[in-house]
Amino acid sequence: MSSILRPIVSMRTVDPAVHSMMDTYKLMVGLIVPRPVALVSTIDLAGVPNLAPFSFFSGVGSNPPTVMFCPTHKRGEEHRKDTLRNVEQTGEFVINVVSAALAEAANIAAADVGPEVDEFELSGLTPIPSEAVRPPRVAESPGHIECKLLQIIHTRKDPAPGAGVIVLGEIVRIHIDAEIEDNFRVDADKLDAVGRMAGNTWAHTRDRFDLTRPR
Repeated sequence: MSSILRPIVSMRTVDPAVHSMMDTYKLMVGLIVPRPVALVSTIDLAGVPNLAPFSFFSGVGSNPPTVMFCPTHKRGEEHRKDTLRNVEQTGEFVINVVSAALAEAANIAAADVGPEVDEFELSGLTPIPSEAVRPPRVAESPGHIECKLLQIIHTRKDPAPGAGVIVLGEIVRIHIDAEIEDNFRVDADKLDAVGRMAGNTWAHTRDRFDLTRPR
């Protein structure tokens, strides 16, 4: 163990039960970093596409290959986000990887607009057909993950603002820019993915280091 490690001597303890949901949220997004960004594309029953970024997103397992993202409930009568409603109705979605070049457009797609608004058009991104699902992919993204819904888990029974929803999807297709992949290995420099920190702060993934896992 490195000799420069030192115990933290002054810690503040926070009990979420006695603090506001927003205060707890601020600590969560400040500590759970960096978070990869899933730019999720869906489509509604009328055929209107939707595109929105989510930073509570991760892989879950590889057998079957599974991913999850978490849309939270919002305030107002229509508490479900358009993405969640579309997934519930169609059972399909696509996760598009957000590179540094795509970050500003992904941020535009986060605007709180009505379900009739096409965020592809709003953000200037290009929809292209998927292979195994109906929602389109983002042409400018270096990687696309087509998914079929496995399960939706609600973290509380009522749709209170901030309540989490875990959307689990089985991966049915993966598309990746041929210039950044070699024998199933992705070149992280060429992928140039970005992540979310707290507030309005994003992070690059260019400053990395390697550690050999002990046997």
